[in-house]
Amino acid sequence: MSTLKVTLDYGKTGLPVELPARHVVGPLAIQEVTPLADPEAAVVEKLNQPTGTPPLAELAKGRKNACILICDITRPVPNKAILTPLLRTLRESGIPDDQVLILVATGLHRPSTEAERIEMLGQEIAGHYRVEDHHGTILEEHTYLGTTENGVPAWIDSRYVNADLKITTGLIEPHLMAGYSGGRKLICPGIAALETVKIWHGPKFLEHPKADCGYLEGNPVHEENTRIARMAGCDFIVNVTLDKDRKVTSVVAGDMEAAFLEGVRFMANIVKAPVQGLVDVVVTSAAGYPLDTTFYQAVKGMTGCLPILKQGGTIILAASLTEGIGSPEFISLFKENATLEGFMERILGKDYFVMDQWQVEELAKVRRKVKVKLVSDGLSAEVLSGLFVEPATSVESALAESISEYGPDTRVAVIPKGPYVLPVLVG
Repeated sequence: MSTLKVTLDYGKTGLPVELPARHVVGPLAIQEVTPLADPEAAVVEKLNQPTGTPPLAELAKGRKNACILICDITRPVPNKAILTPLLRTLRESGIPDDQVLILVATGLHRPSTEAERIEMLGQEIAGHYRVEDHHGTILEEHTYLGTTENGVPAWIDSRYVNADLKITTGLIEPHLMAGYSGGRKLICPGIAALETVKIWHGPKFLEHPKADCGYLEGNPVHEENTRIARMAGCDFIVNVTLDKDRKVTSVVAGDMEAAFLEGVRFMANIVKAPVQGLVDVVVTSAAGYPLDTTFYQAVKGMTGCLPILKQGGTIILAASLTEGIGSPEFISLFKENATLEGFMERILGKDYFVMDQWQVEELAKVRRKVKVKLVSDGLSAEVLSGLFVEPATSVESALAESISEYGPDTRVAVIPKGPYVLPVLVG
């Protein structure tokens, strides 16, 4: 039998696998786009000719200080290419370096380490500028901006709220709840308090059918965090899109909403991969380092492929899980809930809330439709068995089991880069 050799994104190394070619649909990938020859020059151009705002140099004139939001280590943002010209523009516009705060929009993730800051920013920027983390669980570090008409209290990091010039940076890619990342997401959930996120990430929003990858219009998660970001204010954004090798393919900058939507339009044409008819199995990844370091993050590798899977199908996911399961709160959810059905009953009631429960809710969406077999060096089979997934020793053995279950006509879609690709059912 002829085989297809594919390397799945896995940790920092990748995971080579051999799959029976006659069963395979794909590999599914984002479309080829020529990367920018000089991303930093493209950033400079956009700072000078942004979408929907005056040039950054004009906006910065007369401002005493600035706060710049950046993503944490879970997003492979080319921060150095973005920040080098941005910081230079602020300096030339009269804002001293010591009046610029680079705030890591951790959301409710753990704080960044010194090594991660150097990895994210480069030694020169990390060593020269004030770089601090957002702490979502410390309410007193946030400012209350009011409650939205949907009942979400907007608590946003005071360091940002009080800044004279507010700038956000980031990456536009498919997102399992908000449709696409980037833009407004750096503010909510990036620098929002737990009190905000627990309502915004509650079942009222997440159980909506449009709270999914690739949807903005009619997506209540996107609409609400846009509303909250408006309340906080944002003077300027710089967002990028990346290709399969994480090279910059476009830069957008300017107005928080107009520039973001410009980037989304560009990305939406690239990330969608058409699939003719439903498949029985998807072999995929959680996009490798830095996204697949925890099971919490790896759930993102399961959600985007659901539209092309048959009811009762199987996802075979490879993820390194080098940092384990996730936060203590996330881990506790698996200990407290014997079944996903029981978990859903509890969160749909009014008296149960645990931080990070939204990712178990996303896992429940997946498991209502399909089984999940997980291949990882990072967690033992015993631990994986307690996470509502089936441990597998290899992708090949897991697929052999699935083909035995579904029969000789089993159709298998392969998505090496996991959540960066948006499979779309056609025909």
